[in-house]
Amino acid sequence: MTNRYRSVFDIIGPIMIGPSSSHTAGAVAIGHVANRLFHAPIKTVRVRYFESFAQTHRGHGTDYAVIAGVLGFDPADRRVPNAVDLARRQGIEITFIEDQHPSPIGHPNTAAITLENAEKYLTVWGCSVGGGAIEIRKIDFNGLIFEPQGSLPLIYVEAEQEIGQALDQIFGANYRLPRVTLMRGRHHIYQLDLLDKPFPEQLEQARRISQDLISL
Repeated sequence: MTNRYRSVFDIIGPIMIGPSSSHTAGAVAIGHVANRLFHAPIKTVRVRYFESFAQTHRGHGTDYAVIAGVLGFDPADRRVPNAVDLARRQGIEITFIEDQHPSPIGHPNTAAITLENAEKYLTVWGCSVGGGAIEIRKIDFNGLIFEPQGSLPLIYVEAEQEIGQALDQIFGANYRLPRVTLMRGRHHIYQLDLLDKPFPEQLEQARRISQDLISL
């Protein structure tokens, strides 16, 4: 049995706008992942809740928490409770859906967040596992599917040429799972599941040989 918690602070939870570390801080974190991966202007947001999230999202502040993350706010940001209104004032269309089916990623606190604009879409399936910690278990980049296994950190790298072996040299000692490589046209997209947060100099090395890098 693995222990998801690395310290007492993971159990207590983060500094945050309440009321719940799982349903509020965790939801902010899932939205923030979607924001980081999309990194483009957003036209529409669709949030699909499953199981416990579907039953309790209104009372536990999950709606405003998810949208706060999509807007890039931290859990302790005073704007978090007003995030839905702030997003709509920016012209973002928002829809919340209570899905009655079981979670497709096997956890009761599941949200599937879809972001779209005229050029692309992204769907992130994430779950809040307690204390503000999350796991991202599926990502759809414009039809390109990744299925991470477990908790963050994750790194996504895009390059025009094959750089898998170079990434292995930079991050390989920190791999939790083998590197995943998919193709989008002529571009290579890499998913790196890491044990620990990478060093800034490692990220800088990888950025020098890639077209895009997102560290979560």
